[in-house]
Amino acid sequence: MFSKKHLLVKALRGRYNIVMNVQLVRSRIDHGTLIKFAQENYGEMIKGVVDVTREIVALGGELHADAQAALLQDGSSHDDLWGFNIYVEKPRQERLDYTSFINVRPSAGNRSMEVQDHTLRKRMRAIVDSLVE
Repeated sequence: MFSKKHLLVKALRGRYNIVMNVQLVRSRIDHGTLIKFAQENYGEMIKGVVDVTREIVALGGELHADAQAALLQDGSSHDDLWGFNIYVEKPRQERLDYTSFINVRPSAGNRSMEVQDHTLRKRMRAIVDSLVE
């Protein structure tokens, strides 16, 4: 479970940018917690990255690369990280979208932003569903 955090605001050359928090999810969170976190991010959607080897998820960030960076800093391997979007109000079977710029990996056989390998998609879904109610 992760602790509640707030959006951080930092000044850049006199302008303000909103920096969205990234949370590492190592144990199951309930749907209410997911909705609260979504409200702190994009509202109805949260960007996420799953480590298919370590079976942990990073949720949040303005870009999938933010969540990817958090997992890399935590010890994940780049080859194990795949991006997704989770739509919190959709039914469980329809809530994941497997599209992210970090998924473009011609060397791994994925030439698209969308994860093409259906076995990998099933693995991603199983991990996300085990951690996110």
